[in-house]
Amino acid sequence: MPDLTFTRQLRILKPAEFKRVFDHTELRGSTPHLLVLASANEQACPRLGFVIAKKQIKHAVQRNRIKRLIRESFRHHQHDMLALDYVILARSGLIELDNQQIREMIDGLWFRLKRPTHGRQANSNRNKKRQSGR
Repeated sequence: MPDLTFTRQLRILKPAEFKRVFDHTELRGSTPHLLVLASANEQACPRLGFVIAKKQIKHAVQRNRIKRLIRESFRHHQHDMLALDYVILARSGLIELDNQQIREMIDGLWFRLKRPTHGRQANSNRNKKRQSGR
């Protein structure tokens, strides 16, 4: 049985690591309530980081509930995921969803991001346009 722990090596902790994901986003998945950005890392495993602003989700209890649900989903999917750094950004309205809805939403995002062609073709087309000067 695979190890389903969420150790320190599976977390994005340093501001420079977050900045690298924001500056060099390779994959992106979104719903009206969540945005997931992903970028390649040097580790052999996926890592997870959160950006959940007080402005979006006011109470710490609610922010912690959301982080707990996403971490749980990440733990169960980590062995099927690419070795990328994933940053989750919460949007307003997320607290109005119940736990099951949040779980289904994040599971759907993991599924979309696991597909090998998701986002890569769009980024390569964008880069071609940039290089050609259009």
